[in-house]
Amino acid sequence: MSTTTAREADDGCAPVGVPRPVLLDAAATTRCRRRVHLEHVPPEDFPAGTLPADDDADPGVAMRRADAAAHRAALASRWAELLGPRWIAVPPAAGSRERAAATRALLDDAELAADVVGGAELPADDGRRGGAEALVRAVPGDPGSGWWPLIVVRHRVTDPGEGALTSPLERPHPDAAGPDAARRVRTVTRDVLRLAHLHRMLRAARLAPPEAEGAPVWGGVVGLDADVVVWVDLAAGSGGAAGGARSALETYDRRHADRLAVAEAARHREPALAEPSRITECRRCPWWPTCEAELRAVDDVSLVVRGDAALALRGRGITTVRQLAALDPAAGLPGPPPDPESGLGDGPEGPDLVEAVALARAWRHDVPLVRRVVRPLVARGDVEVDVDMESLGEDGAYLWGVLLSGADIGLEQGYRGFATWDPLPTRDEGRSFGEFWTWLSDVRARCAERGLVLRAYCYNEQAENRWLRASAERFAGMPGVPPAPEVEEFIASEAWIDLFPVVSESFLCPHGKGLKRVAPSAGFAWHDPEAGGENSMRWYRDAVGLDGGEPDPSQRERLLVYNADDVRATWTLRTWLTSERVLEVPYLSDLTA
Repeated sequence: MSTTTAREADDGCAPVGVPRPVLLDAAATTRCRRRVHLEHVPPEDFPAGTLPADDDADPGVAMRRADAAAHRAALASRWAELLGPRWIAVPPAAGSRERAAATRALLDDAELAADVVGGAELPADDGRRGGAEALVRAVPGDPGSGWWPLIVVRHRVTDPGEGALTSPLERPHPDAAGPDAARRVRTVTRDVLRLAHLHRMLRAARLAPPEAEGAPVWGGVVGLDADVVVWVDLAAGSGGAAGGARSALETYDRRHADRLAVAEAARHREPALAEPSRITECRRCPWWPTCEAELRAVDDVSLVVRGDAALALRGRGITTVRQLAALDPAAGLPGPPPDPESGLGDGPEGPDLVEAVALARAWRHDVPLVRRVVRPLVARGDVEVDVDMESLGEDGAYLWGVLLSGADIGLEQGYRGFATWDPLPTRDEGRSFGEFWTWLSDVRARCAERGLVLRAYCYNEQAENRWLRASAERFAGMPGVPPAPEVEEFIASEAWIDLFPVVSESFLCPHGKGLKRVAPSAGFAWHDPEAGGENSMRWYRDAVGLDGGEPDPSQRERLLVYNADDVRATWTLRTWLTSERVLEVPYLSDLTA
């Protein structure tokens, strides 16, 4: 069950035979249209046993929600201390209607001294429901001035730079904000659209500040660092992730109207306004098994070609994987030329069509990889190090694992892990990172002394690079922790190699390019049948007793084995890529319909 559907039970039931009114939370505006449809189909219309489990059944989702709740609670306590009588929290209530009533009672109190109201639930109306971690009075001390929404999120909302409009936590108000010389805004679409959603709810409830043409419409966000409030003008033209040149409010209004129409049609059993089609979001969607069954039943072309390319193919009459697999790429697509932005070429000049056809043929024959090149190229070294990092969300990196192989440089070869088992966040993370970097620097120095070429490898460097940089910044001055320029020099050097783009450039991967999808073709298997990023975060919580239990040494060992397997997987993949065995993978032209 989705968050949207689950929360409807909290709003009371309509009379028997009368569909409940559709009330969308802000998440619907960034959610797949088909998912919104499925969330609002009457449950009795699904065959028994086909409804997805509640999101809370997913350990990773449940953990992130618990961490977010703890983050919000900690900030609420801090505001209570910082603001004193200027802060008041809505009294706890069991249901959303009760919380909304309690919120309304506070906001309607002409004698209310507080200018910041925490834990607000707004009255459901106009197809919307939702709440804000805080509401900020537009004019402090003025009961008729209205309220601005302020949300608290557990991810970063700024990057190093300048220009973000921020105010200190003790003055959470746009009038106290100014350009920040150390931060630039990291535009997160779901945050901006949630603020727009809340503003529309405040407007519908006559709780928003009076409208004035050209005046800013403020929304505030406190992120993971929880040290400032970032203010966004929801009425300003964006140019960012929330909708191009449109303002956040304009983008929100269009999306909300669309998703509401989709949901209303589903609720009233009218013809669906959104059909299934595989997109990136499907990977983590609880409804994917439902959509996958439908797509497989009709052999839908989006199973192998997603997004605009799938739309372009459907527009040319290619609706199934079988039809795509049967095409002659040299003859091009039937019908009028495709949209240049679709990513599909036409005729012999269009290598993307060649690859789309090859993907379809690989899918039909259950071939996991198809060579795009005659022979993959991977830079090798005299000495090689495989690197893999384990982190806990935004809290830090608790384990750096390495696998040393190649020429003898006087250091023990094989796997070793540099870990902290103090619960994150902890300064001890700096100690483990410093030890890792000291070891890596020693390897680099020994190779340089002996005239040996060193190569260090990872798979998808985005995560490793992020925590290399962040660790150098957060733990500057601790033993072994390098200055930021030294980290940047390593990242930019020829010694640091990401195998993910090598795989992307060398192969078509019908079932995904993740290491756990690709490494089995090279002959590697993980020891733990539950190996995976989401599970590893659960193991970590048990390993350090993060949820209040005793630390579990067996889970620490499990994490070390998992990390060791990850670096051995990249070693296995790399050696396979540079062996003759890789030529056993079929080439594009080897596949037939």
